[in-house]
Amino acid sequence: MSANTRVLYVITDLLTGGVPLHLRRLCSAMGERGYDSAVACLAPPGPVSELLQADDVPVTHFGARRAWDLRVIWRLSQLIRREKPDLVHCLLFHANIAGRLAGALARFPSPRLLCEIQTVEIERRWHLIVDGLTQELCGCVIGNSSAVVDHLAQHAHIQRHRLALVRGGIDVAAIEAAPKLPRSTWSLPPDGPLVLWVGRLDPVKGLDDLIEAMVVVGRESNAHLALVGDGEYRRPIEELIERRQVGDRVTLLGRRDDVGAILKAADVFVFPSYTEGMPNALLEAMAAGLPVVASDILACREVITHERTGLLVSVRNSKALADAILRLFADPEAAARLGEAARQHVRDALRIEACFDAYETLYRRTLGVVAAPVCDG
Repeated sequence: MSANTRVLYVITDLLTGGVPLHLRRLCSAMGERGYDSAVACLAPPGPVSELLQADDVPVTHFGARRAWDLRVIWRLSQLIRREKPDLVHCLLFHANIAGRLAGALARFPSPRLLCEIQTVEIERRWHLIVDGLTQELCGCVIGNSSAVVDHLAQHAHIQRHRLALVRGGIDVAAIEAAPKLPRSTWSLPPDGPLVLWVGRLDPVKGLDDLIEAMVVVGRESNAHLALVGDGEYRRPIEELIERRQVGDRVTLLGRRDDVGAILKAADVFVFPSYTEGMPNALLEAMAAGLPVVASDILACREVITHERTGLLVSVRNSKALADAILRLFADPEAAARLGEAARQHVRDALRIEACFDAYETLYRRTLGVVAAPVCDG
């Protein structure tokens, strides 16, 4: 691939979260492979903006203050006209739609405009309708798991030949290299089992169920729950913690840059989401060798084999969550076996290098560098 192959990444926002951080890693990896990356963000600057700029990745912000700021589409079209990228790769729903419309305005070749979805959308069905109606304005729609790809085909009615699977992965080496620090580093109790959750504070993450489960777990053990992450749902979670009187059992750590170290301080990782794509936080926990309790949804079943690499429990079931957590506390040998099997599975099958290889293959096919179908959905 020519060293001056230029990719413009378009993303909805650069707040700290799974997709923006994934984009940062992707820009770095593609840079090492001879691609010049630039980022266009629909929203005002966020914390990941600074990280990208520190990596010498140019970032343009359009400052949208609401979900549908039509001025952004015009500005993005002008940026595409001016910069003339070889590829445009959009991530997240609003960026995908803005990219498709801006690409059409700029007369950018639609086969070289790629869109990516990283979650199984269940909250906003109209997203799926709009995705389906505008699919011909891009060359390919990428899903990061089979669950996402199948969902887009069945519910957004995106044609199979337009779908591509680029399975997510995890930087195993980074997790393994994280230091093991005492819990006092985060003002957590030094004794008793530590249950951990990591992600964006959002209603679809099942945090209400997790708090309810901790009410039961707290009666049977001296366990403590740490929640790592932030989001608009923080206040309702704080109110639920207060209402259920588990403030002495739950700590909100907020957004952290040392998640790898926190994982090594924990005993159990719990992930009760209602919907996901390829959950990075779950992969990180598995890479750290933690026994995992996760909701029995398609995305989690794709990476966890029940009773072999983790425990799957029914969705929206706080009692099942509590029972699974207490089961792991009661049988530490079984918990250790599950954690080690999870670590081995991620190391063997879900390394981040394979994910970047798949992106590069897709880019090369899109640009006609290799003779193969553009999409492998």
